[in-house]
Amino acid sequence: MYARPRTVDAALSLLAEDRWRVLAGGTDFYPALGGRAVAGPVLDISALKDLRGIRREEDGPRLGDWRIGALTTWRDVVCANLPPAFDALKQAAREVGSVQIQNRATVAGNLCNASPAADGVPPLLILDAEIETASSRGKRRLALADFILGNRATALRPDEMVTGILVTAKSARGRSKFIKLGSRRYLVIAIAMVAARIETGAGGSVTGARVSVGACSVAARRLRDLERALIGKHLDESSIEAVLPARFDLLTPLDDVRATAEYRAEAARELVLRALLGCLA
Repeated sequence: MYARPRTVDAALSLLAEDRWRVLAGGTDFYPALGGRAVAGPVLDISALKDLRGIRREEDGPRLGDWRIGALTTWRDVVCANLPPAFDALKQAAREVGSVQIQNRATVAGNLCNASPAADGVPPLLILDAEIETASSRGKRRLALADFILGNRATALRPDEMVTGILVTAKSARGRSKFIKLGSRRYLVIAIAMVAARIETGAGGSVTGARVSVGACSVAARRLRDLERALIGKHLDESSIEAVLPARFDLLTPLDDVRATAEYRAEAARELVLRALLGCLA
């Protein structure tokens, strides 16, 4: 069975009636089949035009906040006029597959796929992004760290779908940087990746810091101890190196065909240093 609703309400009504497999851009959906036939009913939400695009809220309680619609593509992100705090997200958008994939793949689909190496997760973590879900029962908002539960696991309920990603005006401050390490430059799954966002005061000292690492645990992680250690510092290479040791204990990198756990851990430390320096450039 296949359905392609034209309104969000129609899509939610269908989700309330049966267990559908939601299809958006399809760039993760079809490769995951591995040549097998699609099992179960498919709910194609690609016609829900209200869920595409990036806008800033102009009234109401979320005045000034940013909304990224669930069907927003990575190419949309690349082309959007966004403040420097979103630079890491735009840089990650350019790393998602090929240009053809960026034209089809959606930001929300990358999050729902919940790969440990999902390019979109680290830059959205440093923006303190919230995930908006909807069902016929109403809407929920979850912190991204609470939405992604582990490898290919999310908090999305069977009758829900993601409708947007929310970033507050307060979190859209400072400058950010994303760096991805792979076995080649493009079309590669990350060995390690890092996103950082830094806010500085009038004297140049750090007033806010967000650092996240992907592909080194079952889900991307914020380095909160490191973030706290950076507050009040005047950042340069020596001051960053001074607070880096022993700030990575929560990461649990694995050995696989792309890299050893030891290499991933060392790479993560180097990428964090480069990303923080990149925020100051």
